[in-house]
Formats: sequence, structure tokens, C-alpha cells
Amino acid sequence: MNQMQKEPARSAVLIRGGIPMTKTASASPADVLIGSDGRIAAIGDRIDPPEGCQIIKADGCLILPGFVDAHQHLDKTGVLRFAPNPSGTLQGARDAFALYARNAPPEDILNRASLTIAQCLSQGTTAIRSHVNVDKDAGFNGMEALAQLRRDWADRVRLQLVAFMTPHPGQDLDWLRANIDRAVEQGDAVGGTPAVAEDPDTYLDIIFQAAAQHGRPVDLHMDEHLNASRQLFPKVFERVRRFGMQGRTVLSHCSVLSAMPRAGFEAVMAEIRDLGIGVITLPAANLYLQGRDSDILPPRGLTRVAELARAGIPIATASDNIQDPFVPTGSGDMLEIARWTLLAGHLKGDELELAYRMITGIPARLMGLDDHGLRIGARADLVIARSADIASLVAGGATEMQILAAGRLVSESTRRLEPMACNA
Repeated sequence: MNQMQKEPARSAVLIRGGIPMTKTASASPADVLIGSDGRIAAIGDRIDPPEGCQIIKADGCLILPGFVDAHQHLDKTGVLRFAPNPSGTLQGARDAFALYARNAPPEDILNRASLTIAQCLSQGTTAIRSHVNVDKDAGFNGMEALAQLRRDWADRVRLQLVAFMTPHPGQDLDWLRANIDRAVEQGDAVGGTPAVAEDPDTYLDIIFQAAAQHGRPVDLHMDEHLNASRQLFPKVFERVRRFGMQGRTVLSHCSVLSAMPRAGFEAVMAEIRDLGIGVITLPAANLYLQGRDSDILPPRGLTRVAELARAGIPIATASDNIQDPFVPTGSGDMLEIARWTLLAGHLKGDELELAYRMITGIPARLMGLDDHGLRIGARADLVIARSADIASLVAGGATEMQILAAGRLVSESTRRLEPMACNA
């Protein structure tokens, strides 16, 4: 890029009169100054704007860190009409996407994923971690396409890629072993789904060895089923210890914990705490896919969200799939996911702020985003929302919303709340 093509230097930005939702500050009005480097420079009363500063008036609005969606599948997003899942089951969804992936061109993934990223950003999501299939069906199409999007969107959305080494039935582990280094080098983390592997021990060794060798964290789809007799937590815990992955492992789904007797669950929870493991619940997928074989009282399919959260386990919530055979719905709205989590996860009405933390600070921590938040030095990925407080925001949303990415205003929206006129 030559000098004439360079983007003009950004000016400082002052958010005037909003209510910053910091960890320590009380809910009182203050200004937030963002430097030309896109980072928060100051938070305080009546900050004098520097010369040439852009001013955003936020009187009465909450100022929040951007939402974090720590588990998506952007390579699958939007393929529902091309990959139907008549059974509504997890295996049906896996089969449908595997068939589609054999012929899906890279530009198809680019187009679909770009639309979803833009939709998520417009709803306040400024960081996404996406699992990307790497297997004999998909090859490296998804990883290469999303690596391009990671670069293209870097100034607006922080995108992390998990090399999702997918063990479809009949796909030998030799292929995954031969290709995992290339996949992990392109990714930010390595993952997989051991519950469907034909040889879980060998499969887990492949994943953890590659993670340790390349210095990547592990993010597994863990026991996405409700059969307590075949849970794999001990095998994972052993490898976390053996490969030194304490504090660098995330387990998504963990549905089987809800099917385990209390003593067994509490033993697993203690190990999760001791090993510094994070958990991500995916309410949309587990409500949709799990329990379809139950004749009466079908289970919710989620993990023990409330008990894990109240025990101090870092548990986040995320979208998982959006409009594909795994989850046919989804809008990219993390506040909607927070509501689903509260309702289906048996949180209580006084835990709305906990649901908020499950889409902000907790997933940022699990993704290693050390500069996320509303504090001096943090990257200014912010949401300005007109709502009375955090609980009201989670419960019902905002009437106005502005999104800043690295200090730049990238989206504005307004929702009218007017009484409907009645016919005479």
C-alpha cells in the first residue's frame, strides 16, 4: 500500500455523559476518552476533548464493553436451505453438513460468514471464536476462507479460529494426524469432539499433543449427549495434566453433566475447578438437538449452568450455530442468547447481571482477550446502549444502540417503542 492509499489517521473520540459499566465504578455518569490508537485513554468527569476530537453524546446511556461470542461455526452459518436436517438430531446435522461441505467452494463460505459477522457486529458483538471443520469432507476450505476474514475484519471484529479436527465415522485418524499441524498453524486454538471419535484415546492424544507443540489452547466439544455411562471427562483431565494445559482448556457443551448423579457431577466440577478449565454452554443447540428420543419429559439438554456458575467456574454462553442444520434459527444477538441461558439454564431473576457477564468478561477471559473491557488501555470495542441498567438491558434490550470497534463508530440502531394505534 503506498502513501496515497493509506487510511487517514483516526482522531480521538470522546463519549460524553454516559454511564460506564466498569468493574469498580458506581453507576454514575462519566466521560470516556478514546485515543487515536483506538484504546481507552481516560474515564472521568468532564474530560476536556483534545483538538479535533469527535464527540459522541451518550446522555443517560450505558457504556459497556463489546459482547463476546466465544463459540460459533462460521463455516456452517446460513446453510440450512442447502443442508436440511429432517431428523433434528446431532448426527443428522453432522451428516447434512458433511454432504454439503464436499462441494462447497471457498467463496461460498466467505459470503455466508461475512454476512453473519456483520450481523453480529450490528448487535454489539466485537469478538468471535469460530470452530472450523478440518476433515476429509471439508478439507481446508473453511480454515483458509475464515483466515482471510480474520484479516479482513481485524479492525472491527476480533476473530479467533479453532482448528476443529472432525472425526466423522469411517474417517481414519491417520488423516487427522497427518493434517493437524497445518490446521493448528492457521488457527488460534485446536479442538474436536471426542464423544463421536471411534478411538477417543488416540484422538485426544493427537489434539493435545498438537496444542502443546504449537502453543495453542484447547477448546473441545465435550460430551454433547445425555448418556452418563459414557462421559469422557477423566480422559480429558488426564491429558490436561500430562500436556500441561491447565488454564488453557475450554470445554463446550458438557451436556452429560446434567445426566450424571450428583456425586459424580460434583467430582467432575471439582476437577474442572482445580485444573482451571473454562466451560461454555450453548443453549440454542442443546435445546434443539438433545432429548429428541425421549417419549415423555424431554430434557433441556444443557449442562448444569446455574450450579457451575454459582460454584465460581468460569462459564460463558454463546451462539454456537446460526441458521444451519444444527440450529435453524439465530440472529447474532448475544443478549438473546443471555436470555435463553437464564431461562433454560435455571438461573434466577436476580442473576440477570450474571447472564451479562457470561457474554462479556467471562468469555473474553476464556479467549485470552486481556485488553477487553472498560478500563484505561483496553481496546475501545464498546456498546453504547439506552437502557436503565444491566438487568434491564439483558431482560429487554435497548431502545438505542451504538457500536464502536477500536474507537470507531461502526453501527447505530434505534428501536421505536410507541403504542399501537387502535382502529376506531
